[in-house]
Amino acid sequence: MNINPIIILISEIIYLYNLVLIIYIIGEWLINFNILNRNNKYINKIMYSLSKITDPVLNKIREFMPDLGGLDISPIILILLLNFVKNILFTYFYVIK
Repeated sequence: MNINPIIILISEIIYLYNLVLIIYIIGEWLINFNILNRNNKYINKIMYSLSKITDPVLNKIREFMPDLGGLDISPIILILLLNFVKNILFTYFYVIK
């Protein structure tokens, strides 16, 4: 059985999740700096959708994080963990023919 397509699919899913996470982070920054307005229905729908995708995983990481005085580094930790998993997949399971 050739496992390479499965590894590539998982890698692409990790890449897309990282992309969604970065868009969510930038959107939250823009809202916090009053560049984007959450009263706009399109911005509100986009941010609501992104938070539904990212918050369950980020909340699990936040449970183990100490209080850093309002600084949330859970997205950075999640990006690092996802890239670590992707590297492990390619190191141990990707077979070059």
